[in-house]
Amino acid sequence: MTSRKINSVAVIGGGTMGMGIAALCASAGSRVVMLDMSKELADKSVERMLAGRSPALHNPAHAKHIITGAIETDLSEIADCDWICEAVIENLDIKRSIFEKIEAARKDGSIVTTNTSGIPLRSIYAGMPGRLREDIAVTHFFNPVKVMRLLELVPGEDTTPDVIETLAAYCGGTLGKGVVYAKDTVNFIGNRIGCNWMFTGLHKGKEARSKGLNIETMDALMSKPMGLPPTGLYGLIDLVGLDVMALVGENLESNLPVNDSGRNFVKLPGEERAMYERGQLGRKTGGGYYKVSKMADGSKLKEVYEPESDRWRTAENVSLDSSHTEFQSLMNGSDTEGQFTWGVMSNALGYAADLVPDISNDIVNVDRAMRWGFAWAKGPFELIDAYGAGAMTTRFKQEKRPVPKMLAALEKAGTDSFYKDDGTQYFGIDGQYHPVPAE
Repeated sequence: MTSRKINSVAVIGGGTMGMGIAALCASAGSRVVMLDMSKELADKSVERMLAGRSPALHNPAHAKHIITGAIETDLSEIADCDWICEAVIENLDIKRSIFEKIEAARKDGSIVTTNTSGIPLRSIYAGMPGRLREDIAVTHFFNPVKVMRLLELVPGEDTTPDVIETLAAYCGGTLGKGVVYAKDTVNFIGNRIGCNWMFTGLHKGKEARSKGLNIETMDALMSKPMGLPPTGLYGLIDLVGLDVMALVGENLESNLPVNDSGRNFVKLPGEERAMYERGQLGRKTGGGYYKVSKMADGSKLKEVYEPESDRWRTAENVSLDSSHTEFQSLMNGSDTEGQFTWGVMSNALGYAADLVPDISNDIVNVDRAMRWGFAWAKGPFELIDAYGAGAMTTRFKQEKRPVPKMLAALEKAGTDSFYKDDGTQYFGIDGQYHPVPAE
């Protein structure tokens, strides 16, 4: 049982993520210090917390819990804070510089975290004092912080256990987040698997388009039948942006292990690269694969972009055949729709099954990360069970593909599902079943 408590929080950086974290902590009644490049910027972040149809700070009275200041002149304000969360730009040199400043100003026993989504924690604390190395971790919130349930906690090599225990208690209990425990590997859990699914979809989608499958149909296949959000594949990439996808791909290419199968899908296909280079990035630029225009009569026109022909056309309303609305039958389909779906999903699910225990010690954290961070109705291992773990293993063998580690372990143990007893027991890396921890 940890003796540390979090009552006061410092957030370094008032951008989208920093603002969201500060607002969430203030809403929970914690005293918050938010520092940015200037006090004026920090004050504007508080103003943004209160703006919009769904403000980050739902009760304006909670703004009184937030003290603002500048990093260079007001760092002494963090001296009494129990948790200091760095949420600045994803740049290693800048983060290391911030951490050196934090270490000089913080009190003994305070917890220090970074909100990075892709920079290895070990790179941030390399060569820094032992006191910091013992108190440091990753707290990876998902955007928007107020809405997304997932929080990935990642310890460093020297992080003391009570740091993670304290963060889990505060973030899971006080802030109401869904905590998963990840390891210090590239993109942690959610983005490692989710981005692999997205990149795989782009490459398999290019193949499917050459066989006559349109973007609207692929999005319909990659949504309700899979238990995935209604944006589907291309709609999600429009939301994220091709610029972000390109940066993620570069990060993966630089940091993935040499023999990692994810390396097969880290680059944008040619057509998508051309879209990226001309600034056709997605919603942020008015259109990527989709765009919506307001007509003179007040109606709206939704159009879809065809990468191969470089033209826009009116988007179609897709009605899937009944055989394409159920997960298992669609995955087993021999038509173009089935081939596309199996190609994308078997790669993503197989990739997830090959990453335990590398990215997390158990399958439960992986499933929760995808449900809470990407709004999948079922996590990868739950989806494998829905398809049939034994059937998936057999099909991998038939296609002469390597059987992922956890599927091989399941087969070796002589069992055919990752969960049993109505989902209350999960299959562990030791080949035994264990009680599923409470959420």
